[in-house]
Amino acid sequence: MVAPDAVQFVTGDLAGSRGRMAFVRLRALIMFQTSIHAPPSFFQRDSHAYPFDPGPLHLFRAAGWDRVPAVIYDASLDDLCQRVWEGHRIDCGEAQRLYALPLEELGALADRRRQLAKANAYEGRGNEIVTYNIDRNVNYTNVCNVYCKFCAFYRTEKDEDAYVITPQEMDRKIEETIALGGTQILLQGGHHPKLSKSWYLDLLSRIRTRFPQVNIHGFSPSEFIHFRDAFQEPLSALIAEFRQAGLGSIPGGGGEILVDRVRQRVAPLKAMSDDWLEVMDVAHAQGLFSSATMMFGHVETVADRIEHLDRLRVQQDRSLRRRQDSPGSGCGHFTAFIGWTFQSENTRLRAPTVGAHDYLRTQALARIYLDNFDNVQSSWVTQGPDIGQVALTYGANDLGSIMIEENVVSQAGTTFRMDVAEMQRLISDLGYEPRQRDNWYRLVG
Repeated sequence: MVAPDAVQFVTGDLAGSRGRMAFVRLRALIMFQTSIHAPPSFFQRDSHAYPFDPGPLHLFRAAGWDRVPAVIYDASLDDLCQRVWEGHRIDCGEAQRLYALPLEELGALADRRRQLAKANAYEGRGNEIVTYNIDRNVNYTNVCNVYCKFCAFYRTEKDEDAYVITPQEMDRKIEETIALGGTQILLQGGHHPKLSKSWYLDLLSRIRTRFPQVNIHGFSPSEFIHFRDAFQEPLSALIAEFRQAGLGSIPGGGGEILVDRVRQRVAPLKAMSDDWLEVMDVAHAQGLFSSATMMFGHVETVADRIEHLDRLRVQQDRSLRRRQDSPGSGCGHFTAFIGWTFQSENTRLRAPTVGAHDYLRTQALARIYLDNFDNVQSSWVTQGPDIGQVALTYGANDLGSIMIEENVVSQAGTTFRMDVAEMQRLISDLGYEPRQRDNWYRLVG
């Protein structure tokens, strides 16, 4: 709590960025406090106790107020916001303070960080372009033995609708993807207890041989932990074998919240936080690039979300340092961060879901905190096209994929769809140039 003598009114040049941020925050606080049902003691009848020059008081009286709210204003937030504006790194405690800012102000800071991150991209046109991808999410099996409480997709081997994809079905799906201009398949599945290592390697080799132009973005860290335990081989050997067979990059699925206390509640049989990060570290060391994700809005706290972001940032620092220390080694790193909200329908996890406000707030904070990530992807798949578009003003620079096929989120009751024309329109309506990209955020065409 700020001492009473720290209460102050912003004076001086409000056209400057510091004054502008302070004024916006003070105004938002006034609007909030005058709109809630507060006890009489919350208000001051004596105008001299209010930290404004008497001039503005007539605005409150004209609105029918004979009392004005007492505003406690923490000037140190100006210094924090200014540091964010200038691109400086923040810590976990500062992230907690930023999370409590008015949504519009937090969004403005995130948009500023997006501008800084993309300023030099695409030959200096990074802030004129918003990218998107065309790929297909192919789930090779829905059989899984970890029974995540938040998942509506998994089946047991005994379920009538359990499946394992056939080679012919895989070929058909990839051919359709190519026909639509796709450059990638997102290959993920359940932790099947009986598929052999050769089954996976043969699948990769077949795809690479038949469709060499298609990147295989496959097998999340939790799947590799399953492979490690099932095949009794070290991660380094497994990832090397999968890469040699045709694996091109690794998706960030299964990240959920990288806090073991949370993971024990929602998916106790799945890879824990250190396991997930170890897979990414080994993959990056071998030259594979990956994405990073967060599934939030269930049993975690805001502090848990920030810890998740911190662990990602620490790993990215490590991967980028390795790449810098060994020029020409081809070491990989995280290409992007993607966050999405928990979808509850048909799941066993009983938790209140969160909406667009919490989604935008968390994405904005992620853009600010993950200062070593070039790209943040909007999640229209869970939020819908309209909020996906709004998210492009809250730190995101990429609208994701049209998702020719998506099975996991749709099983939980969310079935948004979008084609290329709609995606391009959403981007253009904001004044950006829509451009297709590949997995490494290189422009296509």
